[in-house]
Amino acid sequence: MDLQLPYALETGFDALYGLIVDTVDLDAGVITAHVDVTPDHLQPAGLVHGGLFASIAESITSIGTWWAVQDDGRTAQGLSNQTSFLRPILGGRVHAVARARHRGRTTWVWEVEISDDEQRLCSLVRMTIAVR
Repeated sequence: MDLQLPYALETGFDALYGLIVDTVDLDAGVITAHVDVTPDHLQPAGLVHGGLFASIAESITSIGTWWAVQDDGRTAQGLSNQTSFLRPILGGRVHAVARARHRGRTTWVWEVEISDDEQRLCSLVRMTIAVR
């Protein structure tokens, strides 16, 4: 994979909310990414909307799985997203670290840690990605 990092997704939903992929190590099964918070990311109470956390996790794990399986003529898409919210983020940057925990023939399972600028854990996400 020849990818210039950091990599800003330029089209689609990921571009709309500003996803930046910082590092990709498919051998180790680790991807990091971030989103710079803008007023558009906030819910009415002033907190970063939880959907942003879930979207970051879904995107980087689907993309990471797809990067790993595409050369075999396969594709990947989200199958399950279970997000637990632990503390809010009010601004700054949303940081994500995704780790592949299972790389099967038909599914991959990832765990994603979402943190704030102070490196406090704000959300845990378990993603299951279908491989077809």
